[in-house]
Amino acid sequence: MRMISLVHSRSSQKFGLLGRLEIAGRDVLRLTKRSLSKKVHCLSNYLIVAEKVRTIMSVIKFTRRFYMMKKILMALVAAGLSVSLQAQNGAPAQFNEATIAQLQAKMRAGTLTSVELTKFYLARIAALDQSGTDGGVNAIIELNPDALAIAQQMDDLRGQGTVLGPLHGIPVLIKDNIDTHDKMQTTAGSFALFGTPAPKDSTVAANLRLNGAVILGKTNLSEWANFRSFESTSGWSGRGGQTNNPYALDRNPCGSSAGSGAAASANFATVSLGSETDGSIVCPGNANGVVALKPTVGLVSRAGVVPISHTQDTVGPHARTVRDAAITLGAIQSRTFDGRDPATGGVPLGWQGTGKTRPLIPADYTQFIDPNGLKGARLGLTRAGIEGFDPSNPTPQSIIDAFDQAVATLRAAGATVIDLDAQGFTFPNTGNSEFLVLSYEFRQDVRNYFATRVGVPVANGSLSTAIQFNRAHADVEMPFFNQDIFIFCASLAQGPDTPQPLFGGLTYNEALQKDHIAGVQGIDKALKQFNLDAIVAPTDNPAWETDLLYSDTGRFYFASSGLAAPPGYPIIQVPAEMVLQTPMGISFIGTAFSEPTLIKLASGWESFTQVRAHNPPKFLDNTPSTHINGTNPIRDTDTVNPADANKKHRRL
Repeated sequence: MRMISLVHSRSSQKFGLLGRLEIAGRDVLRLTKRSLSKKVHCLSNYLIVAEKVRTIMSVIKFTRRFYMMKKILMALVAAGLSVSLQAQNGAPAQFNEATIAQLQAKMRAGTLTSVELTKFYLARIAALDQSGTDGGVNAIIELNPDALAIAQQMDDLRGQGTVLGPLHGIPVLIKDNIDTHDKMQTTAGSFALFGTPAPKDSTVAANLRLNGAVILGKTNLSEWANFRSFESTSGWSGRGGQTNNPYALDRNPCGSSAGSGAAASANFATVSLGSETDGSIVCPGNANGVVALKPTVGLVSRAGVVPISHTQDTVGPHARTVRDAAITLGAIQSRTFDGRDPATGGVPLGWQGTGKTRPLIPADYTQFIDPNGLKGARLGLTRAGIEGFDPSNPTPQSIIDAFDQAVATLRAAGATVIDLDAQGFTFPNTGNSEFLVLSYEFRQDVRNYFATRVGVPVANGSLSTAIQFNRAHADVEMPFFNQDIFIFCASLAQGPDTPQPLFGGLTYNEALQKDHIAGVQGIDKALKQFNLDAIVAPTDNPAWETDLLYSDTGRFYFASSGLAAPPGYPIIQVPAEMVLQTPMGISFIGTAFSEPTLIKLASGWESFTQVRAHNPPKFLDNTPSTHINGTNPIRDTDTVNPADANKKHRRL
């Protein structure tokens, strides 16, 4: 296929300037943050920051086109300096684990303002996101320079008696593939989308603003939502670097919504938003020990979200409680057609052609919160290949034991658990049909998205444009892994009914039909045949150590998100167990638009176990953190005396 390059000399020069701005701006923030965590003398660091600012300004003077960038960077520096005074004595913790309801109660009572809450989260980000032996959590790719001003606006409105919605004054972080029409970038972690901010809010961002949320910033992600390379490392992007897990900084946060999951766990915001095609909300929830709600495809609009697949993409929250996830879902959803995403007026693939129609969507999901939600529930258990995908690399027994304990806990909480595997029920094996659907749709969906952007290297371009950009800037975009998925997608034959040689002659439409059957003969059949409220399964294995040399290869032992991804069905993942200080979750999975039932079940589990409440992250350098140091050859007195071999010993 002929590659079309839009990255000619002028756009390359533009990228060079933007890249220098980005790197210099990031240095400003990191210098400021280091001055907080290491408690070095503020004045000297401020002088270094001032020198960095002068460097930035000298670059900006080359062109009037980047005048707004100057204002953005100055605002970021100002925000950083104001935060530094609050965080010199370490990360603040007074609002850690606070819920939306608790924070709203304080704001109603006048004991807390949105500005104060926003400053609290900025201080935690400054202290914990870029510091430590492994570079901190690195969940935040960009802060909103207008966050404090927005918080003040929300405080002013509250003072006048106006509350816009349940998220009024609540700081929220969103994934860097969700468009915001403000001073922030939307890049999917790639410099190919760096430049002029999005010309229009995504529907999700617009809904957040309508509900009074303070969009605090953007979170890092696996670049291009983990759909660029088969050898990728989750949580890494060319623009954002490597995100780490707040439970242990050597462990991976999973992806692609790595920064969103890590930020929610680290208390960098009250809630955060991620996106999922297959596993990218629930896997970070599992790895980072938070609630993760992947909605039915079409319940939340994808308009203004960098895509992979219009059949499977969705946007959903990471939160520390089920109630907060439910509140956030109510705020971001599109109950009816939003005018931009056709899926918001229809049903997902699994329901298409079955006669089922879109139901009346609840406005408030907190009505389904039930502390006793598991009592009397009927759950279908599948272990989702927990023994491991590779017989030569089986799942550690400690992980299997942890899930068995979670199943016992479900029964103790009052649920009837039917072992679907033992009953001989098998979920359809779709083979490679899902990957064909994603690969085929990505090529056209990403072209459609590029057509909405201006002032970025791939504006009005195609997948081939992005491929050429990565080749031209391989030093920043491909230092660790390649773009073989991009190239693979670009090589597919045109036409929905054209046989694809790379997939054994399967066509796109045939693949769609197989994925549809996966819902009808899988989740839907199991629910009906066994009279179930939901399917329950292990979400993923606990977090592995991040390895930019060997990538994620061989690190996924099992996952259950693939049961719901092809038909577009919802999942709620909740923290379930701790395995050697590392979180592990379970997922409740249902048919389309079954979020009310899943919320009831998940809240019942949460109330009965309180796993997250009892196990917040500790920002360790590594886990396990005990029994790993061994003996000290200088201080240890444990020595062997050869004469002891001749002593008589008691019978043992």
